[in-house]
Formats: sequence, C-alpha cells, structure tokens
Amino acid sequence: MLRVPHALYSSGILCLGAILIAAGPACAQSSAPAAPTDTPAPFFSASSPGPDLPAGWKNLPVAKGKLLTQYKLVSVSGATVIEADSVGSASALMHDGNMDLAQTPWLSWRWKVDHPVPKADNSVAALEDAPARLVLIFDGDKSQLSLGDRTAARLAKAVGGQDLPYATLMYIWSTTAPVGSVIPNPHTDRIQMVVAAGGDASLGQWQSFNRNIADDFQSVFHEKPGKLLGYGVLTDSDNTNSTAHAWYGDIRFCHDKGGC
Repeated sequence: MLRVPHALYSSGILCLGAILIAAGPACAQSSAPAAPTDTPAPFFSASSPGPDLPAGWKNLPVAKGKLLTQYKLVSVSGATVIEADSVGSASALMHDGNMDLAQTPWLSWRWKVDHPVPKADNSVAALEDAPARLVLIFDGDKSQLSLGDRTAARLAKAVGGQDLPYATLMYIWSTTAPVGSVIPNPHTDRIQMVVAAGGDASLGQWQSFNRNIADDFQSVFHEKPGKLLGYGVLTDSDNTNSTAHAWYGDIRFCHDKGGC
C-alpha cells in the first residue's frame, strides 16, 4: 500500500495524491470534499453508530483498483468509535486538515488492534501492511524535492490533475519494528512511519497516544512542517492478502499535551 511504483509511476499514485485534499475522478468514493477549514473534523464520539460515515470523512483508496477497507461507526463501552475491517484491502478514512500547528501542535488519539497482520513488515514493499495507522498529509515547498520526486509530481499532475502530497507522516502499529523507531516507506522517503505501538501485549486493548506532531515532523523530515492538508486513519492488509481489524477513537488537536 502507499507505494510509488518504479519507472513510469502507475495511476495508483494518483489516488495516493488524492488522499491529501480531494479525490480525483478515478479515486473518489463520495462527492468532492469542501475546501480545507481551520475547524477540526467532528469527533467520532459525537456521531451515532451505523454504516454512514461522520460528516466530512471519506473512505479513499490508496491506489486505483484496490479493495476498500470497511469503516463504520459502532458503539464500544458506551462510546461511538470507528471500526475498521480489512480483507485484502487498503483505503484510508480521511478528513481535510488546515489546522494551525503553531497553535495546536499536539495530537491525541486512541486505537485498539484485534490481531497483527501476518507477515507484515513495513520496511518491505511487498509486505507493507498495518492493522492501525494514523495518517497526516502536509504541504510544502516542492521545489526542494529530489528530481525523482519532482518528476513523479509532474507526471501525476499531468495525467490525473492531482497534486501529490509534499510529505506524509504516519503513526503505525508494527509487527516487527520496535516502538519509537522510524520506517521510511520502501518506495519514497516523502512518507515516514513512526512506530507508535506493537507487540502481542498491546492486542485487544485500547491504547491512548499524545504526540507533538510538529516536533515529530521536524525530527523525521529535518524541516518544519508546512500546512496540514489532511488527516485520518488507515487499516490495510492488501500486500499480504490477509486481514486486519481495528477500532479508532476521537482524533484531537491540542495546544499542549495536558489539553489533550
């Protein structure tokens, strides 16, 4: 999933680019989203359980032709959360961003993972799956990108009319990598994955996280973050052709760690 193909870059990359703020015709699973707003997305807990997604949230494939992970609102212990069910699928539940990270650099969320994805290894392209991810898409100065990344961006824009993300930061549940490590996407260093959790001891229980995403972005990309264009969650098992099952609670942007 989230791969940048070699050579001529297949149309799948266009859907990856579409995740940031708008889905192109080949990728959209719902109506085109509105312009980004400074208002955070509605909390999952403010919605009612059922098959309809919360307002403003869209289920977007990460590559053309991929099966969609199923996301729905369910009630768990009296709280409404998102349940993600992947069967050989890969799609992200995303919302427009545009929050001011100078004012709200902290991010809090919680998730629960049912079981690890068999054989998943996020450092290997053919095995790059995860039962739980939190995804953040950023804008930036694309003139500073490498020649290969700039070429991919021009091709994607010319073929599908969609801009590619300048940078993507993920927090992931990993089967193989230690917590705290950083894994570059096997195809592009413009996607960096911070291992937030993993291991059998964390299975079947809610885990809560507080991260300074501005600091984490600077640590892994060695520059200050640009505008936050989109964020969401991603459960995928397409590369290993297996299954993944997870739940996600509210995603909150805060001024400080205590505020989350």
